[in-house]
This record gives sequence, structure tokens and C-alpha cells, in this order.
Amino acid sequence: METLRNPGLAKPLFAGKNSHFFDACLYSGMGSVFADNQSRPYSAIAILGDYAVLGGQPSEALLADISAMRSDAYLILVGPDHRWNELIETAYGNRAKAITRYALKKSEHSFNTATLQHCVDSLKPGFALQPIKEELYHRCLSESWSKDLVALYPTYDRYAEHGLGFCVLKDGNIVSGASSYYFYEKGIEIEVDTHPEYRKQGLATACCASLILSCLQRSLFPSWDAHTTTSLHLAQKLGYHFAYAYRAYEIGS
Repeated sequence: METLRNPGLAKPLFAGKNSHFFDACLYSGMGSVFADNQSRPYSAIAILGDYAVLGGQPSEALLADISAMRSDAYLILVGPDHRWNELIETAYGNRAKAITRYALKKSEHSFNTATLQHCVDSLKPGFALQPIKEELYHRCLSESWSKDLVALYPTYDRYAEHGLGFCVLKDGNIVSGASSYYFYEKGIEIEVDTHPEYRKQGLATACCASLILSCLQRSLFPSWDAHTTTSLHLAQKLGYHFAYAYRAYEIGS
């Protein structure tokens, strides 16, 4: 397995459902693409943060190399079909936990700006919504529950150039946030997190609504891929429409 010097060669292996994720790896510089061959790849994997998508022909050797490279690091691994899924289960054994994730349709016409603004305005008294600027960027990184909001941007300057996000503060402390997990040419992928002690209070709803409105103002599409049914229901509340469920694998130690 090699890091592709020209990752564009692998793009045909990721056509269709995962094309925007591959574009993020290709254009943003945030991810990496590995393949079985530099000049004519038949099997490849695109990795961005703790999320990875497989493409092309199923390859046991590729999975073995990824397992060795990542060691015990957490990874969400997505195969494009049952052949890859069967190989994942064989290669990783009990380290691979099958889960269901939920894709949302990617249409900016599904959003109602008045509804989104109402979600922002419904934030309870005592809570304050603020954009992620330099101070909040560093504070997000300082706590385990919130670091994924900005963790893929190595510096604040990088985040300021390509990232976008909002946090809810309570008594000066960050308690919820929504941000661009990664960016691609014409959009972002939304990451949303709330401190465990402040969930089910509408905080994530306000953060996400503000982020979506900001994306629409900038002609960016706020892509959303739901990891849980809770995330799915929040997305639908904000105007997204369900596309399909798909199998993924959480790879643990």
C-alpha cells in the first residue's frame, strides 16, 4: 500500500455515493488516499480524520496494511458493497463492530430559512451563541468532547480560512458546538457535539441552524451524514431529508 502521489487517479473508484468525501480528501489537503498501485490503482482507501471509505476491488492486503498503519486507533470504515463488508469482517474479526449510519439528501432547496432562524432565536436565556474565532478554536481543542469540532485544522489560521462553526456558551463555558468537520470545494461536512450534561436542551439545534444559515449565505452546502438516529432526527428537524441507511464498521482495539 502506498500514499498516492496523484490521488486523482483513484477518483473513479469513489464515484457515486462517496464522491464528495473523496473530493474533500483530494482538494482540501485534510485527508490521504492510499492504493495498491501508483499509476493504475485497482483498490484504494480514502482517510480523513477517523472516517475512511474503501473503493475499487476488495483487497485483503489493503485492509491488512491499514490495520498495521492505524494500530489501535479508532476508525469508522465504510465499504461500498457487501464484498468489501465481508472482507472487513474477516480481516478485523471482533475488532469490527457493524453499525448503521444514515445519509441525508444533498439539496439546498430543502431548507426553510425562517425555520432555521426560529431555531437560532429559540435558544434559552442564559445561553449565548458565538462564532468560533481564535479563542474558541483553542478552547474546543482543550476538551475531549469538543475537540472534533476543529481537530482536523492544524492551526487557527487554517480554520479561519476554510472552517466555519458556532458554539453555545453557558457562564463562559462551551457547552455545545457545530462546525465544519472537513471542507470540500463547494461545501462542508457538519460535526455537532454537546457536553453530556447539557444535552436535550435545544443547544445543538441552535448551533446547527446558525451554521446552516451561514453556509447558505456563502453558497456552501452543509452536508450531513448521521452517525445515530438522534443525529438523523435533528437533521430532519432542520430541513434535511433521509436518503438511505448504510452499513459501516467501528474499528477498535
